[in-house]
Amino acid sequence: MPSLLGIAYHFFLQIAVILVTYRLLWPLFRRLGQVQVVAIMVAGFLLGPSVLGWIWPAAQQWLFPTKLTLGAETFTHPNLTVIYVVGQLGLVLYMFLVGASFKLDILASHTRQAGATSIAGIGVPLILGGVVGWWMVSVGGYFTDKVAHWQGGLFLAAAVAITAFPMLAWIVCDSGLLNTRLGTMSLSCAAVDDACSWVLLATVVSTAKGSMLGALVAIGGGLVFLMFMMYIGRPLLARLETWTPRRADTERTGGIPIAHLSVILLVVLTASWFTDIVGIYSVFGAFVAGLMMPRGSLLELIRERFEPLTAYLLLPAFFIYSGLNTQLNLILDGPTLLMAAIVLVVSFVAKFGAVGLAARWQGMSWYEAGSMGALANARGLMELILLNIGFEAGLISGKLYTILALMTIITTFAATPLQRLFGRRLEKSGSRFGPDGVERRTEVPAPSTSAS
Repeated sequence: MPSLLGIAYHFFLQIAVILVTYRLLWPLFRRLGQVQVVAIMVAGFLLGPSVLGWIWPAAQQWLFPTKLTLGAETFTHPNLTVIYVVGQLGLVLYMFLVGASFKLDILASHTRQAGATSIAGIGVPLILGGVVGWWMVSVGGYFTDKVAHWQGGLFLAAAVAITAFPMLAWIVCDSGLLNTRLGTMSLSCAAVDDACSWVLLATVVSTAKGSMLGALVAIGGGLVFLMFMMYIGRPLLARLETWTPRRADTERTGGIPIAHLSVILLVVLTASWFTDIVGIYSVFGAFVAGLMMPRGSLLELIRERFEPLTAYLLLPAFFIYSGLNTQLNLILDGPTLLMAAIVLVVSFVAKFGAVGLAARWQGMSWYEAGSMGALANARGLMELILLNIGFEAGLISGKLYTILALMTIITTFAATPLQRLFGRRLEKSGSRFGPDGVERRTEVPAPSTSAS
């Protein structure tokens, strides 16, 4: 059994390797039109058994051990547990920052369009994913024996319907779309579709255990939490902007008052705990907590201080944890590769086509509607979370985990370049994405070179 000190310094090495790998990948990914979070996600995949484990198995198993054998018993390795916990903390803090960045004023003026695209983004994947999932159960080898046909259909429907709003938020910020109708509506649709996907997942997990209670608790608990935060939590949190911090406190924390910071962290962690307990996952509690925070200088300061540490130190641990569960050797046969191709096509068409056409039907231009459809395919974080829950609950096999993990990487990888293609076409027409949709650019006249 490794000592506590041994676990600690091995974890430091693991995080250092993840960061070095990501930094080596980033120059290439930047030339490919990607955002940094995609490079971090792929770094986690490369360090898992599918790539590093194939090239140098002994090094991969030493660097990222997953099992510990003591006598006749096999346990989860303590370092894997540490990686998991740190990754979850990174997810929670990042989702709080996403909620804190959400532009409620832009969303309020485009509620109808956001609602219609959200319905399309969950409805079409529910149908197409459900059919493929039902078929997978019949074929065998993708779901475990305790999963019925309809449960397999719901699980795959949830996997296809997801748009990862943590990943999407990163893409929106890096692409300069945060203050636009496109960015705000994309994030709002992702939030609604992901919430529906988690309800579907809770239904599958609960019924696989022989009870619908879990699904009812997830729905009821989620609604109670949202109402509480809106009508009780939000007015109380608004007082944070009226408190006057002591000068000594702000100097020790780089401008953030200690009392305010303590309250905010308490709210975020408690909200995450509650939503995890009721079955809709901790990231939604953190997101809602950020959403309800009063906008102002305090929140801007917290975002500025927290984001680098969260995004580039804590969050990468989640990606390596997911990479360790992905094994390409499980799908390297003809029928499984064909199934993987079918899942990829269905996943891409169900989101890009459904969301894009719904956005166009709501009056958006083809450029904005196409961008909406492209961004909807950024599954990233949330898809990997769903896969980990399904795998740990004994619902899916390693084969299906790998298929869906590959689908996640490919669709997320395609999201940013495709969206930027629509953006470049729009710019060539003399327009750009703005708070109220597509707007004409105002050209700044070149300064005169003639003498006055």
